[in-house]
Amino acid sequence: MRWRCERLGAQPEVKHGPVLDAMFSLKEPKTGADGTMSWTVDVLNPGTHDDFVLGLKEITLPDGVTRPYSMWLSGEYPRSLDGLCKILSLDMRIIDPAWIGMKLRKLLNYPEPLGDFMAFTPGTRKQQNWPSTVSYLARLIIHRYAMLGLLTEDGMPAQTMGILETPERGASTQIKGARCPKCGNYAVIRKDGCDFCSACGYVGVCG
Repeated sequence: MRWRCERLGAQPEVKHGPVLDAMFSLKEPKTGADGTMSWTVDVLNPGTHDDFVLGLKEITLPDGVTRPYSMWLSGEYPRSLDGLCKILSLDMRIIDPAWIGMKLRKLLNYPEPLGDFMAFTPGTRKQQNWPSTVSYLARLIIHRYAMLGLLTEDGMPAQTMGILETPERGASTQIKGARCPKCGNYAVIRKDGCDFCSACGYVGVCG
C-alpha cells in the first residue's frame, strides 16, 4: 500500500521523522587531530569462537555530558554483527539515553544455538552464563552507560528527559477490546483462539 501511495503521489514528502529529529548528530562525528575518547573491552566466546574487541567511541557534548556515539568490533566475529553495530550506533546518537537503553534491554536475553557461555558480569568478579555473544555485548554497553551515569545497571534511564516516555513500574498491561462479563472492563481480546480478558485473565469462548 505504501508503494502504491507513493506511485500515486498521495504520500506527503517527509524528509525527517521523529527519530532523526531526536538525534544529536545525524552522522558519526569526525575526530580532529587530537583523536577522541573511547572505551574498549575484550570479548571471548569459546563456543562460537568469537574473539574480538568491543570499542565505544565517546564524545563530550556542550553540556559537559560524555556520550558514546558509535560502536565497533575488531577481531574474529560473525560479519553479520557489523549490521548490529551500525544500527546501535545510530541509536546511541538519540538525545534521550532511554532510547538506546530500550534497545539494549531487548537484546539481553537474545539466544544463540550452542552459543551460550560463561563470562564475568560487568562491574563484578562473578561469572554467569550468557545466552549469546550479542546478549553479552548488550550487557557490556549498558554497563558503560551506567559508568557514565546515563543508565542504571538494569538499562533504565538514570534521568527522565521526556523524549521517550518511560513506562511506570507496575503499569497496567490492559489492552482495549470487548466488555468482559466478569470484571466489566473493555479488555476482552482473541488470544490463542479464545476470548481472553487482559485485565483480569478471564477466558471465554474458544474456537
